[in-house]
Amino acid sequence: MEVMKDASSGAHVPELLLLTRPGCHLCQAAREVLDRVSADLGVPWQERSIEEDPELQERFAEEIPVLMIDGVQRDFWQIDEARLRRLLAA
Repeated sequence: MEVMKDASSGAHVPELLLLTRPGCHLCQAAREVLDRVSADLGVPWQERSIEEDPELQERFAEEIPVLMIDGVQRDFWQIDEARLRRLLAA
């Protein structure tokens, strides 16, 4: 995994990955949370469907959406915006 750095400050930029699946209503709510937080804090995020990866599908089938920060699972089902902001501020 590549560690992202802010070119201007050299500070670590967390890698946010949202694991989703097609037709997931909770995934849309999670996208909205990540869009708000990303816009406010300038932290980019990526989305990946578990449908593309059998290993992810097996591991996270019952927990979608899942938020990974720097490769560590931090939230699932409903992404808590306040908690995410605290995690990114730490």
